[in-house]
Amino acid sequence: MSIVPLDPIGRAEAARAVLDAKRRKKLTWTRIAQELGRSPVWTTAALLGRHPVSEEQARQVGKLLDLDELTVEALQLPPVRGAEAVDPTEPVVYRLEEIVQVYGGAISELIREEFGDGIMSAIDFEMDFERVADPAGDRVQITLNGKFLPYREF
Repeated sequence: MSIVPLDPIGRAEAARAVLDAKRRKKLTWTRIAQELGRSPVWTTAALLGRHPVSEEQARQVGKLLDLDELTVEALQLPPVRGAEAVDPTEPVVYRLEEIVQVYGGAISELIREEFGDGIMSAIDFEMDFERVADPAGDRVQITLNGKFLPYREF
């Protein structure tokens, strides 16, 4: 009798497996992040397939979530970044796009005024998220922290 190898899976399937296991085990992203020693924002993005995950990190998550070996291997594949990785109809994503549409030009102008001609890096970048109590209803605070990269003249 021969053993038929299982088909490999990709980052998207691994992300679905992580989401299913997280829900099944009733774990939070904060708890998973603590296991990895990383921030909840980085951990969530990484396990959804947007950042590289080392073998050690994949094994830690695999153990915590009882993931199979194929999923642990798939977590280590190169990340998927770009438009195909985001559902633009998801309400939070849609509102973030709306924020960029409304405030993007102003932010660009303010960065140029403060720093000069350049951009905020999305590679040398950190993001934080927190809940802020407010009597009129709790607020979402997102902090984007990217290195300024000046344009060079050739």
